[in-house]
Amino acid sequence: MAAISASQVKELRERTGLGMMECKKALTEAGGDIEKAIEDLRKNSGLKAAKKAGRTAAEGAVVTRVAEDGSYGVMLEVNSETDFVARDDNFTAFAEKVLAKVFSNKSDDLAAIMAGELEEAREQLVQKIGENISVRRAIVVEAGDGNRVGEYVHGGRIGVLTVLKGATAEAAKDVAMHVAAINPAVARPEDMPQEQLDKEKSIILAQPDMAGKPAEIAEKMVQGRLKKYLAENSLTEQPFVKDPNQSVADYAKSAGGEVIGFTRFEVGEGIEKEEVDFAKEVMEQARRS
Repeated sequence: MAAISASQVKELRERTGLGMMECKKALTEAGGDIEKAIEDLRKNSGLKAAKKAGRTAAEGAVVTRVAEDGSYGVMLEVNSETDFVARDDNFTAFAEKVLAKVFSNKSDDLAAIMAGELEEAREQLVQKIGENISVRRAIVVEAGDGNRVGEYVHGGRIGVLTVLKGATAEAAKDVAMHVAAINPAVARPEDMPQEQLDKEKSIILAQPDMAGKPAEIAEKMVQGRLKKYLAENSLTEQPFVKDPNQSVADYAKSAGGEVIGFTRFEVGEGIEKEEVDFAKEVMEQARRS
């Protein structure tokens, strides 16, 4: 029997929306014939899930887990179509099951994580609740020597992992809470990409009060405003949300630590959500019935 190629699996996944392992199995049983594989899939419940796979899953939950010693942490986003399903116990249990494997494997390779049992569990969940479920992204954050990973999840929708040097678990969590609330662009001013600084500089130079200024004066004004921009968008320079009289860097220092970095997930960010006219949808269903 001819080997099943990755391109065949990819094509079948795109045409059906089913998982990688299910597509590979169907192709193997169909001798590599994609059309036959689709026909066979139509005879079982798998393709029912595929019909739901085309719908936008932009709601969901973010979950985190950190090792007891703070040496590493993981974060995962799992999406559903509605916020209602994201609060369902079956959805929550599935997300925690995937998170547990990401944590135990210390891997964010979701194709490998989901292969087999977890992909089957996802498809069964789709069948049970009637919505598309997508395991979107995961990250593994290693603390490094002398560092600690902190975690914070707000309302199941925003998750943060922080890395602090020489800090307590409480301080690492507090900084994560700040990141969740304020959403800084970078950890430290020096982390800001040059491309972003150049873009901000061009915006500043285009502002009305810059017109006609001598080059030396304009440059000083630009540098001053860039410094302010960096202070507003860098975690370490921002006023600490629990005590605005000190910066996040000062808070970390008072707790014996130093901010190294952070990762922030927010449910659905970057996903183009489909606008649904529910009244129209109900009317169309009524006409068809």
